[in-house]
Amino acid sequence: MISRLIDRLPRGTGQNILRSLRSTTPRLTAYRLAVLFGIGIVSVLVLSLAFDSHAVAAAASGNLLSPLVSQVNQAKLPKESTIRLLETVGLFVGGILFCVALDRWFSKRSAQSGNTPLAEQARRLKQLKIGYPEGMTNLEVLRTQGLLENRLQPFGMSVAWSSFLSASSLIEALSNGTIDFCGGGGTASIFSQAAEHLFVRVAKEKYTAPKGQAILVPEDSPIQTLADLKGKKIAFDKGSSAHYVLVRALAKVGLELSDIDPIYLTQPQALPLFRQGEVDAWVVWVPYTTTQARSAYPGRSIADLETIFGDKASLEVPTYYYAIPELVRDYPDLLKVILEEVNEAGAWAKKQELESVQRLADHHEIDLSILETLQRRSAERAIIPIDDQSLTFLQHQANIFRDLNLIPERVNVKDGTYSLQTKQNWTY
Repeated sequence: MISRLIDRLPRGTGQNILRSLRSTTPRLTAYRLAVLFGIGIVSVLVLSLAFDSHAVAAAASGNLLSPLVSQVNQAKLPKESTIRLLETVGLFVGGILFCVALDRWFSKRSAQSGNTPLAEQARRLKQLKIGYPEGMTNLEVLRTQGLLENRLQPFGMSVAWSSFLSASSLIEALSNGTIDFCGGGGTASIFSQAAEHLFVRVAKEKYTAPKGQAILVPEDSPIQTLADLKGKKIAFDKGSSAHYVLVRALAKVGLELSDIDPIYLTQPQALPLFRQGEVDAWVVWVPYTTTQARSAYPGRSIADLETIFGDKASLEVPTYYYAIPELVRDYPDLLKVILEEVNEAGAWAKKQELESVQRLADHHEIDLSILETLQRRSAERAIIPIDDQSLTFLQHQANIFRDLNLIPERVNVKDGTYSLQTKQNWTY
């Protein structure tokens, strides 16, 4: 199934990128610290010799002192030893700090001269093409704030942005070379992997908004619960996270997909039909859910991620970031910069959200528990490495789709050619 992927991304690429992002950097850091330590020791010795020469000179000038004064000085020896120890420690710390400052200066000069691996990779790629779905906060902030452009412009690299209707179309665009990097739901990657598309999962958002997806019905609909969906026309995007949300929501009340009338539509296609009452329900995600920011959209929610999955929503309905195999294999430093800036965008977005909720809380317009949750999360990273736990949940989702015969064969999401597992934390 993955023969085409192997041609483009040899088996073991996951391990290669691990060495690039995890092993190489610590090794270089260790070498640098060793050098700094050595220079610090030398600096201490030189400074100590300088102080010793002053001490000798002072002793020579004091040869005419009486033996009584010498005895007094000997009595003060413990105190002088303590002072000398403190002087030595201070000199050592000062030497290390001086070397660190010198190293930073040389590193900055090296980056400006364009001799870094990042600069070389940026020159080779020249333009980075990023795709994003409407409403994906981190990528929207990254684009509007120009964070990535500011970081890469010194290397002469440009960034091109393209909007897509769904995560599945994004990953397909990765596979045909239209874009280099994107973000979207994890469900789409299962269908894309089954279709032998070329892509690599490279990171995951830490949290999924508990109200970020919902099952909507018209305001005047008699449907009140999930059980009322039996036999109804339900619109959703096939192969998207909405598809999985619906499967799990129906299962909670003992229903299956065969118990409803599925209407496969993208969200922009479904919106007018929902408004006209041509479908009974609609499984949607931000920005179509009836959140405060999107209050103009019609309908009321009968279920959302929180009521369907509880506190496991971030694992059950994840958002991933994807890259072409070449970006992972040949441009590891550039990939790291992209993920750093995505994380920075997420941190900025969380700060803005926290400030907005704080204003509402000040006027008693919002539950304080929401504020406390945001305060707890505001100091955390926006994106995290892909780990075994997140892939285990994604594999469970893939198995469900295979059991429903919605994908042709069972896929292994932990395959290293499709999922990059690393301990890199993308902070700087």
